[in-house]
Amino acid sequence: MQTVIKHADIYTGEDTIKDGYIRFTKSVLAVGPMIEYQPEATDEQIIDGHQTVIVPGFIDVHSHGGYGIDTMDGDPAKLNEMVHQVTKNEGVTTFFPTTVTQSVENINKAMVAIKKAAAENPVIQGTHLEGPFVSAEYKGAQPEKYIQDPDYRLLDQWNELAGGLVKMITYAPEKPGAHELEQYCLTHNIVPSAGHSSATREQMKHSLASHITHLYNAQRGMRHREPGLTGDALMEDNLYTEIIADGFHVVPDMIRLAYQIKGPDRMELITDSLRAKGMPEGISELGGQKVIVKDHQARLENGHLAGSVLQYNLAFQNVIDFTDCGIANAVKMSSVNQAREFGLTTKGGLTVGKDADLNILDQNLNLKSTYSYGQLVK
Repeated sequence: MQTVIKHADIYTGEDTIKDGYIRFTKSVLAVGPMIEYQPEATDEQIIDGHQTVIVPGFIDVHSHGGYGIDTMDGDPAKLNEMVHQVTKNEGVTTFFPTTVTQSVENINKAMVAIKKAAAENPVIQGTHLEGPFVSAEYKGAQPEKYIQDPDYRLLDQWNELAGGLVKMITYAPEKPGAHELEQYCLTHNIVPSAGHSSATREQMKHSLASHITHLYNAQRGMRHREPGLTGDALMEDNLYTEIIADGFHVVPDMIRLAYQIKGPDRMELITDSLRAKGMPEGISELGGQKVIVKDHQARLENGHLAGSVLQYNLAFQNVIDFTDCGIANAVKMSSVNQAREFGLTTKGGLTVGKDADLNILDQNLNLKSTYSYGQLVK
């Protein structure tokens, strides 16, 4: 059966359609203004979209977990339950489970679980390895005892265990072995992302990184005599930059500054969330480390931020509030850019032929419901 939502404001990722309609099954069949709508001869489920906003489903390429579950648990059934929760509660219809710096054996286990979970759940379109090839100086919440120099042979091992699902790796470009790792990435369709790094601007000029992990956080910052990794991220137009728009990891003014410099076509909203998301505040865990969640912030015992408890739909609202970017540009940062960067050709938009992944929001941009592959998520 076809579903038609009528009289909604629709942001397709390419156009804005006021008082529009969208018809879909598993994929989008038609979208346009109501003056062009024609009933189909087949049965249609008609939904009144008055006073609603429709946007493409969100794409989170950096999330460790939520709802009591973590990627590193290495349990396919739990992973699929967590993905269901982020879809139902946050409108995330494409998801990259993200690892943390850990032992080779634990990362092996996570890769196997991700492959098994993705075989049952097409919301999982890839995985993001955050570490272990990072800088101890900017480790953030990455456990230092498992940090090691980049080794493309280990990445190859993990990619094989994951069935080729590794789509991004966060690493420190200044470390020995980084160039060989980058070369492997470029020949295996993996995005090399600079992060947890002490790289200078000069070192970044010689890097093949095309993406920056959580801009501003856990990286050499921008100074008057050394632009650092942050300065390079802002100055280089070709670099995609993640941002955690919770107002804690990066204060609103600095998110606004990044937006003014980078614009909407090279920024991507992420949650960087951990298992504590969606759970009561208190004691949690990340990579075997104790995490304390209080006042919507997750911190290690030493006070360092340890991922977030941010829900993606709130990141979408926040970036509009912080930058005045408007809905259409927020859609670029929540869906369009990720689909383009990672080659997700049927994702990131609401045009004919794309997967029917869409979120219905109210006039205040609160999430009302989500469709994944044309099915209402319950």
